[in-house]
Parts: sequence; structure tokens; C-alpha cells
Amino acid sequence: MLRVGLTGGLGSGKSTVANIFARQGVYVLDSDQIGRELMQPGQPVYAAILSHFRQFSDAPELTLADGQLDRGALARYVFSTNRLEELSRIVHPAVIAEQERRMEAIFRKDPDAIAMVESALIFEAARAGTAPGLSHRFDALILVTAPESVRLARYVARISGGRLLSTEERIALEQDGRRRIGLQMTDAEKIPHCDFVIENSGPIEKTEAAVEDILRRLKCRERTTAGQ
Repeated sequence: MLRVGLTGGLGSGKSTVANIFARQGVYVLDSDQIGRELMQPGQPVYAAILSHFRQFSDAPELTLADGQLDRGALARYVFSTNRLEELSRIVHPAVIAEQERRMEAIFRKDPDAIAMVESALIFEAARAGTAPGLSHRFDALILVTAPESVRLARYVARISGGRLLSTEERIALEQDGRRRIGLQMTDAEKIPHCDFVIENSGPIEKTEAAVEDILRRLKCRERTTAGQ
């Protein structure tokens, strides 16, 4: 069994890479999806977020009419008030605990499995202290990279949903993307700590070939570990 971390900055295409690994039989855990599940009404994380942020007089209404957390309003608020770390200290420990629980269930079912955690903030969470030692929980780390121009274009396309944007809207989204990228560690900072790097700005076939090569190496590593 192997625990693998898959990370990459905003717009790097790590979810695309994760899907390719999943098609190859790797068990992929999406940290964002786990976080969304833990933010549902009735969950301790949901209650903790509302309790913490409603104490601030400048906080917006953080729930929708149906009681769901307004994740968009929450994101805008924590980014604009530099309270992202406060949110992370609530969410990250719970997400990591759930990741561990799910990985253990995977390994009980399939002792030879490769379990992969897809997360944008493996290194950032460790550095900020919201998830100390997170990067050391994995047997291997994979970084997905792409030039900033490509990452920004992907971010704008994702947020706009294919809608035709005015010049002002596009500029605003690009500025937001740059700000978000600026809050993350650079690829140059992450690369020395990763076992594999996938450059993901070219044809999808190139990315698929890189995934297949890394998967072969991971399986060799898993067999070596199992034989020790």
C-alpha cells in the first residue's frame, strides 16, 4: 500500500491528472470534495465555521435560504479580510482526519492499493501550521505544474463557465486569479520536496503518458515496500 499526495496550484490541472490516475485504478480522495461534505448542515465543521465567523460584525450572511453554507460569500470574506488561516484551522484538521479514515478503509479492502490525496495546499497547510507535517504523511508526492498564463486562462474559463465576458470582467477575474496564486507557494519552492513533477500545459496525451510512467514507478515502489 502507498499513500500518495497530488498537489498543484490554481489552474494547474491537478484534477485532470487525478482523473487520469483514477482511470488507471488509483483510489483518489478529493480534499475539496471532502471539505464540502464536512461543511454540510449538521456536521461539526459547519457549526464551527458559523460560530467562529459570526462573531465578527463585518461578516456577511454566511448561509443560504436552505441552510447550506454560502461558500462563495465565505471565501470572499476570508480572502478580503485576511482570515483564510482562521478558516483553514477549522477545516484542515477535520479533512485530514477524514482522509486518514478513508485511506485506512481502502487498505483494509485492498492491501496493495495506491491511495492518492488530491489537494492544492499540501505544502501551504504545513507551512501555515494548520496541518503540521502534512507532506510527511505520504510515501510519494506529485506536483502538477503549468505556466501562469495557462493557469489564469483555465481559472477564468472555469469561473465564467464559458460565458462571454466583457473586458472588465475578464480583467477582474484575472486579477483575482493572480491574487489567489500569490497566496500559494511557487512551483520552484515545491519541486525540491516532490518525487515527481508533471508539466501539464501540453496535449492531454503527453499528460497521460507522464501519469502512466509515474504509475509504473509507484507500483515498483509499492512492490519493493511490500517485500521488505
